[in-house]
Amino acid sequence: MPNSLNNLFEKNREWAAKVKEEDPAFFSTLSKQQNPEYLWIGCADSRVPANQIVDLLPGEVFVHRNIANVVVHTDLNCLSVIQYAVDVLKVKHIMVVGHYNCGGIKAAMGSEDHGMIDNWLGHIKDVYRLNKSEVDAIEDEHSRFDRMCELNVMEQVSNVCQSSIVKNAWRNNQELHVHGWCYSLENGHIKDLEVTVSNAEQSLNRLNTCKI
Repeated sequence: MPNSLNNLFEKNREWAAKVKEEDPAFFSTLSKQQNPEYLWIGCADSRVPANQIVDLLPGEVFVHRNIANVVVHTDLNCLSVIQYAVDVLKVKHIMVVGHYNCGGIKAAMGSEDHGMIDNWLGHIKDVYRLNKSEVDAIEDEHSRFDRMCELNVMEQVSNVCQSSIVKNAWRNNQELHVHGWCYSLENGHIKDLEVTVSNAEQSLNRLNTCKI
């Protein structure tokens, strides 16, 4: 094994020892079950670790991450995570969490060729196309990118709500709330975009009134 990775094993042992010292039963309890109330759909950016941001322990948040926190109806990976979280774990909250200064958003708004990833970024380009007049009217570049990050989250909230998994859960009167948040790398704070949807009627109303 490359020596460059040895430090990761050392850090793992140190972390495990520290956790066990603080709570001797932690790992034995954790290994028996997971019972999270939250599904976090976030960006794969290494600066946005789900558990740490909301200060929750392992086992308390079920997590799916990809480039720019996109939810696509043909992405079986994402849909499988959502189904397991909703149908098996019975989570009560799905949080779609974007972050400001997202590289995926910036790449999607540009004209450069990024290779295969451009196929993925096409979903974000669609969000930009549908909101182009609003976004382009923002003169400050930083603010323009920030707004696109928010609009992308809003679109993905709608996509989660329109999934057959979530619609079936609501049809069965299962408690389930879908939220849209944006995380700031500059101060560590989460902004609630206030687009929470808690039932099929709200989802339909949002779909009819939202321009994206």
